[in-house]
Amino acid sequence: MKTSTLAFFLVAILASLYPAPLRAIAQDTPAATRIELQPVLSGLSSPVYITNAHDGSNRLFIVEQPGRIKVLQPGDASPTLFLDITSKVLSGGERGLLGLAFHPQFPTNRRFFVDYTRQPDGATVIAEYRVSEFDSNIAGTAEKVLLVIPQPFANHNGGMIEFGPDGFLYIAMGDGGSANDPGNRAQNTSELLGKILRIDVDNANGSQPYSSPADNPFFGPDVGRDEIYAYGLRNPWRFSFDRATGQLYAADVGQGQREEIDIITRGGNYGWRVFEGTRCTNLNPSLCSSLRAIAPIAEYDHANGRCSITGGYVYRGTKSSLPLGSYIYADFCTGEIFLLNDGATSLLLDTNLNISSFGEDEGGEIYVVGLGGTVHRVINPEAQPPAPAPSFAITSVIVRRRSSGEQLDPITVKNNAKKYEVVVFEQASAPVQASINAKVLVNGTELTTDYTTTDSGAPIFVARLNKKMLRHPGALVIEVLRADGSRSNQLTLQVVEE
Repeated sequence: MKTSTLAFFLVAILASLYPAPLRAIAQDTPAATRIELQPVLSGLSSPVYITNAHDGSNRLFIVEQPGRIKVLQPGDASPTLFLDITSKVLSGGERGLLGLAFHPQFPTNRRFFVDYTRQPDGATVIAEYRVSEFDSNIAGTAEKVLLVIPQPFANHNGGMIEFGPDGFLYIAMGDGGSANDPGNRAQNTSELLGKILRIDVDNANGSQPYSSPADNPFFGPDVGRDEIYAYGLRNPWRFSFDRATGQLYAADVGQGQREEIDIITRGGNYGWRVFEGTRCTNLNPSLCSSLRAIAPIAEYDHANGRCSITGGYVYRGTKSSLPLGSYIYADFCTGEIFLLNDGATSLLLDTNLNISSFGEDEGGEIYVVGLGGTVHRVINPEAQPPAPAPSFAITSVIVRRRSSGEQLDPITVKNNAKKYEVVVFEQASAPVQASINAKVLVNGTELTTDYTTTDSGAPIFVARLNKKMLRHPGALVIEVLRADGSRSNQLTLQVVEE
């Protein structure tokens, strides 16, 4: 969110609520991605986030900007109050209670964390609370402050917090506000603003109630704050982890011309304020040709009233609401919801919501939060039934160079994965008719596949990797889809830094 969107926050409070599902208007959108928004809640007070506690309860937790968290039980029509810290929170514009994350061991340790703007000075606070030991639907009032970050201006507070697959807490911090990052804080690794931070909330560092992982890029005596994971960001309002691959997707709100989606990697510099997306800002023109900044995987300009990106999630649900592995996001000002799928962007839905956030339930289904007071569930009325359980087995997978057959072990980052192929070994003593014309899927993407045998006669699938599949560290989830629709089990490979 940005200064130019503050008026929208005020208008959105009075936005009219939808009594029925919102229907896609993009006529050229493929049937597989035609969606509706199914009403879940209305009448909320400036909701800015929704999430779950990953504890098997299937509850939804809704964050309201003034300083309240509400909890919705499965099947209920209205939520109850979980936590109220309005007395601590400075709310309005881009300030308020902005983030919520449940500890990976929440079912046993009862710990959860919030990100809010503090009364009266506007500093960002990361604090820990615990749910009541007597009632899992009410939070205790005791607060443990982990981190306080002063804010020089009222905007660009970031606000997203989430635990990564590594068990560490990731924190999104904007550049401190105003316009054009006047303090050049995003590029300054001695400051926490304009960064993605990563901390260990389970181990203190002396009197400091958290520590920094030793593999953070500036950990130790080198110049730079230990907490920094990535830098060069303007206002990463919402980020999320892909459940399958562990990749971190962040939507970084632009200044006045570009909105961008980034894959965040350890030590990455995402260019702000030298770049806004791929555009040189001319704020530091001498750096535009020399700065080693990581380009966004997607960006858009401010045509047709677009102005502020709201990041979403990679879809990994089971109800086929969206293509598996696609990324959903929105523009706050226009209410348009977009889909990024295999590098191509399409319009899913045009709404009159000011979309402040997306969220996931425990099953991986996606929700849309409207700042005017609503929560909707994304559904696909034309979705096919979920894929059946695995009906045949694959036993192992390797990646090898296509030209020589040399195995890539470990699998390291490569700029052009087309030079490599994945070999999947099927559990069978000889090829079977059912596997002919099957396709290898990598992170949900079908690859050109041959079905053949090894020298010893063992059946294998050989598939050519797409150009970008080894470009970033992360997981490769491998499975095989037969022509009759039956699927194998999944195997996972890890791509690591060179």
